[in-house]
Amino acid sequence: MPARDFFHRLVRIALEKANWQITHDPYLLQTGSFDLAIDLGAERIIAAQWEKLKIAVEVKSFLESSKISAFYSALGQFITYRFALRNLEPDRKLYLAVPDELYDKLFQTSLVRQITEQEQVYLLTYDIFEEVICQWIPSPTTASAFNNC
Repeated sequence: MPARDFFHRLVRIALEKANWQITHDPYLLQTGSFDLAIDLGAERIIAAQWEKLKIAVEVKSFLESSKISAFYSALGQFITYRFALRNLEPDRKLYLAVPDELYDKLFQTSLVRQITEQEQVYLLTYDIFEEVICQWIPSPTTASAFNNC
């Protein structure tokens, strides 16, 4: 079993508060000779369309002293997981979960913003004190009711 990120439980609680059903903890993928483990898998039914939304969430705390080095690592992990997920379950979208405060400080810098846009990194931000999801970038649906901060 892979080591859990420091804020793993917090993100799980935040997703449950937002009415996501946790279906996998962790979400295990096997691709070729590699066993991969995305932190969480979740589903939510949108009643208006009777559509089931499926996501996978890789939680990152960025507690390392070098935030940019942690970003390099998280980006490589995200791209690898997204590639495997697209092949095995293409209707499940992968999100990288990052603390809301860090999003404002690191992910809004020109370099990181351009990289995440070009690489189409889906982000969700979470408040470490309130244990809620703050932003979905992009939103899993067109509904804006997912933003809480």
